[in-house]
Amino acid sequence: MVNTSQTVKAARAAREQDSTNFSMSALQRRRFARKIIAWQREHGRHSLPWQKNRDPYAIWLSEVMLQQTQVSAVIPYYERFLERFPSCAALAAAPLDEVMRLWSGLGYYSRARNLHRAARIVVERYGGEFPHSRAAIAELPGIGRSTAAAIAAFAYGARHALLDGNVKRVLSRVFAIEAAATQAELEGSLWSLAERLVPADGIEAYSQGLMDLGATVCLSRRAKCTRCPLVRDCMAYRSGRVDELPMARVRKALPQRDTVMLLLQHNGQVLLEKRPPSGIWGALWSLPELAPQEDPETICRERFGVSAAIFTELPSIDHGFTHFRLRIRPVRIDVGRLHPRACEPERMWVPLTEVFGAALPVPVKRILRSL
Repeated sequence: MVNTSQTVKAARAAREQDSTNFSMSALQRRRFARKIIAWQREHGRHSLPWQKNRDPYAIWLSEVMLQQTQVSAVIPYYERFLERFPSCAALAAAPLDEVMRLWSGLGYYSRARNLHRAARIVVERYGGEFPHSRAAIAELPGIGRSTAAAIAAFAYGARHALLDGNVKRVLSRVFAIEAAATQAELEGSLWSLAERLVPADGIEAYSQGLMDLGATVCLSRRAKCTRCPLVRDCMAYRSGRVDELPMARVRKALPQRDTVMLLLQHNGQVLLEKRPPSGIWGALWSLPELAPQEDPETICRERFGVSAAIFTELPSIDHGFTHFRLRIRPVRIDVGRLHPRACEPERMWVPLTEVFGAALPVPVKRILRSL
């Protein structure tokens, strides 16, 4: 016969054992959250433009822009973007070209394309009202688990753990989390810990506090440990391993690719080509490209139907991406005669005085500014 009392005690013990992973009791977890919340309210960031309201659209926009991008770089883009597209409906109704133009220079352009796609989904599927649940938010293009949790927490006060780069660094140091056999296992451990630490209340201050702590105190280099509210609990600090954690992944040397960009000029205008909708600089306008082994004069004649009078090689430009480095060799070409092929769809001649109004990749802007 099963002893009900013993079964209940065993289940309770199992839950308590699970909750004390990473050497924290329920009381310690509550204290951890209280320290973060108290620190955020006194020392955290409170004047960021997206903290002024709980508009889920504005919060979503800020969270996407902040992915792999520093706050100082995001703020002017965020303010311009929100002024031009004050609502999800306004963003959905805008042409992609205009969205990309306002995003130009912020990098990681798939974020802008996903924002535009997601805005149209919100309008079509939810009548323009941003979804409330984390699960529904996470189904939108370009929104992962952490971003969805942040939107739900800051817009609706939902209790979900978030785990951006700053939060990962704080948790890795406080709990001395070592690298796992695989990156997936490490992510799993961090998510498990983050979920256990979510407090019963004060989720907005707690979530913002963790991110603020990583962004302003628990820095990747030269951490300001004496200003940290968790310094007495930090296992990395106690063991003198702050600079070691989180353990850096071994990075492979980035391969280098080479390309040639043609700077075709005619009567004070420059030729731009629309790039494919996906891939590097997807949907942006750029200078025509060709492989290093191709002949610029032949390409000008056969591809664009133009006769070139003067060819001038300009200094090369190096540009870094996440997975490779790109070396660009610009060739300036003064065009003598145009052919209709140079004016086909997805191509346009733009006056040099107006060219920076187009959505251009950063290296292309550098080349054009050199003229």
